[in-house]
Amino acid sequence: MFKILIIIILIYFAYCIIPTFYYKWFKTKAVKNLGDTNNIALTFDDGIDKIYTEKLLDVLNKYNIKATFFIVAKTAEENPKTIKRMIKEGHTIGLHSLEHKDALLKGYFYTKKDFKTSIEIMKNHGLNIKYYRPPWGHMNIFTLKYIKNHRLQLILWNIMVGDWKDYSSSERIENKLIKNISKGSIICLHDGRGTNDAPKRTIQALDTVIPQLIEKGFNFVTMEQIYG
Repeated sequence: MFKILIIIILIYFAYCIIPTFYYKWFKTKAVKNLGDTNNIALTFDDGIDKIYTEKLLDVLNKYNIKATFFIVAKTAEENPKTIKRMIKEGHTIGLHSLEHKDALLKGYFYTKKDFKTSIEIMKNHGLNIKYYRPPWGHMNIFTLKYIKNHRLQLILWNIMVGDWKDYSSSERIENKLIKNISKGSIICLHDGRGTNDAPKRTIQALDTVIPQLIEKGFNFVTMEQIYG
């Protein structure tokens, strides 16, 4: 019984734990930073949110900043006007799964459906998706298979400030961003799914931080501008 348990654990590690940590922590084809350049990328996960994504777009438009939105495909069906606005205002749209399920707990058939259905939804909105970010950055071996099959670029990050958490005040988010952003940073923030109106605090923080980053000489770019 003990041997069987060990085998199961080893299989599970090979299936999802090792791929996740390997792509997060080692040099791979996954994009985690933009190199030694003044370019930085604001990226947003977990939307589209019916309230806060539009408010975030207002702040970005205020400063003429372009960002990359990794959206949950099912929210696209409910928010076509927001998608049109993102495109019109020059933002890049990437995929953040079908319904934000954890790849560590999903098998072959779900993973296949996740990608297939998501890509179809995006195409129905006129989107040719090129960029993918898995929920929580978690991957299994089939995640990697379908990223390759659909010719997607895996985009991770090197700055995350916990903006979705209850205790993350706008001031705390501001301080973490200013302290940690440097040349080539890919910043992962969230415009959906946070607790206690978390996206509201993120938006408030950005309204303060963006002018400071502009003053420091950083150039805001999207994944499309960098990778085509």
